[in-house]
Amino acid sequence: MAPRPDDALESIQQSLAAIFDQAQTSLANHKKNCVALYKIHLKSSEKNSKSKKRPDQGQAAFLAAFLDMVSRVVAVKKGTAAVDRIIKFVAQYVLFVNEKAGSSEDETLASAFVSRMLEWLIQGFVAKNKAVRYQTVHLVAEMISYLGEIDEESYLSLRANLIQRSTCDKESTVRAQAVSALARLVGSEDPAELGESEKSILDVLLDIMAFDPSAEVRRAALVHVPVTADTLDHVLSRARDVDPVTRKLVYTTVLPRLAHPRHLTIEQRERVVQTGLGDREPAVRLAAGKMMATWFDLVTSEPPSDFPWAGDDGGIMHALIGFLNLFDVVGPGEAVAVDAILALSSARSGLFDSLYWKNLTPESAVLTRVFVERPELTEDRLERAGLPVAYNQLLSAMEDTEVARALGSGEDVDGDMDAAEEAEEEVAKREIVLGELLRMAVKLDYMDEIGRRKVYSVTRDMLAHPQLPPGLIARCLDVMKEILPTERELIRVVVEIVIDLREGDSEEPEEEMNDQDTTQSDIRKERSMRRAKAREDMTAEEGARADVMDLRCLEVCNGMLERVHENFADNSTLEGILADLIIPAVKRKELSIREKGLVGLGLCCLLSKNIALNSLQLFLSQIQQSAVEELRLSALKSLFDLMVLYDRDLFTRSEDEEKVLKFLGETLDYELDAESEGSARVQAIMCIGLAKLLLAGLVTDPKATDNQEQILKSLLLAYVSPVTADNAELRQCLAYFFSVYCYSSAENQSRLRAIFLSAFGEVMKMHDGLEDGQTMVTPQQFGLLVVDWTDSRKVAEGATPVQPRHVHADLAVDILIALYDSDRRSKFSQ
Repeated sequence: MAPRPDDALESIQQSLAAIFDQAQTSLANHKKNCVALYKIHLKSSEKNSKSKKRPDQGQAAFLAAFLDMVSRVVAVKKGTAAVDRIIKFVAQYVLFVNEKAGSSEDETLASAFVSRMLEWLIQGFVAKNKAVRYQTVHLVAEMISYLGEIDEESYLSLRANLIQRSTCDKESTVRAQAVSALARLVGSEDPAELGESEKSILDVLLDIMAFDPSAEVRRAALVHVPVTADTLDHVLSRARDVDPVTRKLVYTTVLPRLAHPRHLTIEQRERVVQTGLGDREPAVRLAAGKMMATWFDLVTSEPPSDFPWAGDDGGIMHALIGFLNLFDVVGPGEAVAVDAILALSSARSGLFDSLYWKNLTPESAVLTRVFVERPELTEDRLERAGLPVAYNQLLSAMEDTEVARALGSGEDVDGDMDAAEEAEEEVAKREIVLGELLRMAVKLDYMDEIGRRKVYSVTRDMLAHPQLPPGLIARCLDVMKEILPTERELIRVVVEIVIDLREGDSEEPEEEMNDQDTTQSDIRKERSMRRAKAREDMTAEEGARADVMDLRCLEVCNGMLERVHENFADNSTLEGILADLIIPAVKRKELSIREKGLVGLGLCCLLSKNIALNSLQLFLSQIQQSAVEELRLSALKSLFDLMVLYDRDLFTRSEDEEKVLKFLGETLDYELDAESEGSARVQAIMCIGLAKLLLAGLVTDPKATDNQEQILKSLLLAYVSPVTADNAELRQCLAYFFSVYCYSSAENQSRLRAIFLSAFGEVMKMHDGLEDGQTMVTPQQFGLLVVDWTDSRKVAEGATPVQPRHVHADLAVDILIALYDSDRRSKFSQ
């Protein structure tokens, strides 16, 4: 007699229960249990054809028993080890069934099983119980790679429900599992079949990776999103994620998936290195440093084409230079390359034990400088490294630079443009080499008098050379300052260089440096910095050549003034520089010369209070009247430097300070006016300068209290104004300023509280008048910012007065009064 259906189902349930009981104890027995389960599955399906009324009776009995076993699992909370083993077992069985689907009957068996499983699991996606939602999505994520071919209806249902769970579920754990499952469907989707407004799975994942509030979900998307040319920028942006674990994953998990760092562009490589090595979290910096070692290994694995460096370490040198070639050493990526090589030296310190340096290139020059600046470097190791004598390399590099410039300055119209471009590139490379050697020369020991005189001679010749690249002037002056015994000698040498440049006298024999002979300044006492020929008497060609020389002289003098602290009263030579070079430059109409002259005048003012007092009005007039951005920036920087240095000593009368502060506040308001189309750079410099004055407590005059509050209000409005939305420098400065300013003093919090209501009214007007495309914080968010900044509990220890003022209570009183004051309400509503 055939068994009853209930008996058959009960028998299957007992067999499956035994298998699932074993599967939950260990992962080791899963393969054996898959075989046993498949036998039961196959045996049950064979009974289908014996009953004409219910042909799928056996298959249905097996599915019912199987789903009954799974239903006991999906209701258990996350974190149970036995449940995780069962889920892995179910996923492995799905794979096993599909692998066995060789014949048509087995294929039908597998597809029916998978289709019914998906249909049942998708029902759990919308369950009220968060454990059920999590475990069903988790199970789908585990088995989704083993589903094989499924019908279109099941695929679309699965896709839609996974997108729904990954974007809308309130539980971050459920969203993370849905993201993991959804990422495995990216390759199966055809973008051409999507509707017009329908997002692809990849677009959904990229949005989740960037905007999901949960770091766990963002990490899940980051790990599972395929790294391709289209997704690379999105992936690299996570290196600036607010979550440190997510940032670390970029360097430990995502970027190592690239076969070679050259799959990134130079800009992307530099951004990744700069962000990772500059991260505030030590773990992220360590991960980025290890990635540098990985990149070095990948470069080392490339077969070298040639070995231009002799010695046993030629291969290491080739690898190090190849590693530096990953970055734009000739361009602005030099600093990033240095950080990368320093990180590599920390991870692989043995690489720098013994190296040979020949035929310097930009990459090897950077490597040389990093090697010399290592703190553990000893004199013996430096000599063993065969480091070239600095002055010989400087001379050779200068000659090569002049040859390259001569090649690039040909006037043959039919000449080869490629040759000119190569010459310019050679010039840029030589500038990098020279710059690195000069930076290295500052660190070298000059106890040897002969070597010191030779380096001095070479460096002075470079400064006196009219075609020396402007970027090398500052580094030459750094070497000169290191070599010369006093600032007075440095000033003397620079003045003589300026005289030579102006006179074009390169044939006159050069005097030797003598540390003890202080009469050197009288050798050319009769020579003046003034030109022998008046500008009115010059031809157009002579005038143009004189302007070029004046610009070069100003650059050299400004670099020198930045490096000295000697007062004008103690050195009459400085007065000659001011009278004969800087003041005439300030009066010139040529913008480039005038701008350099203003910078020089500002530097002179920092060395002499009398000059500062006499020049104050000049800087104010340049800020007010000049329409040239560069002139205004130079004047603003100089004015703020003088105010910080001299404070009230800068003003002959007390009301002058009040007028200047009022003028600066009005200037900032004008720059922030949307109709004025103010310069973003001027806005940033204005805010930075005023923030320095307030933060340093330099604006404390009782008579200037109103101006102080007006400046504070202007800065507050500048921080939230839609006009400054794209001004990252300004926003970053003020974000730091308000936190430090308010938390450093209860009095500062009271000042912010005093201007809150009037500022709030302005914010409401700005928010109501927003144009298309403009964004800003809402008035409510603005209020929350001020409430946080005026929290007396966050004031630094020791900054609270003996009788602390309850700023929040005062702020609440002000708000209540404003709410019941019809006049104030009407102002807000206007």
